[in-house]
Amino acid sequence: MSYVDGFIIAAPTADKAKFTDHARRMDSIFIELGATRIVECWGEDVPQGEVTDFHRAVAAKDAETVVFSWIEWPDKPTRDTAMAKMRDDPQMMAEPMPFDGKRMIFGGFSPIVELEA
Repeated sequence: MSYVDGFIIAAPTADKAKFTDHARRMDSIFIELGATRIVECWGEDVPQGEVTDFHRAVAAKDAETVVFSWIEWPDKPTRDTAMAKMRDDPQMMAEPMPFDGKRMIFGGFSPIVELEA
């Protein structure tokens, strides 16, 4: 059964190209370590809610855009092995994240329904 890591962050809107370049470099490492698919989504239609919303969840500021991303793995053991390797990988530490990682929301998920066209 596949496994999915999900992420929500607030990235500086003016640095979209910098974020995209960073994501391409880092995501290629995930692929090398066994990820089967990675999707990085730049927020376009992310409404402000009355009680809660993506903006509040990551404490997004006016000059930031909400980014929603996920990594698909073939299974949880592959993901766990990859995450352990990444913690010690100098490539992952060589470059600062182009966003405030302290406000990132993330978690691992087991799919329960999958539909494809």
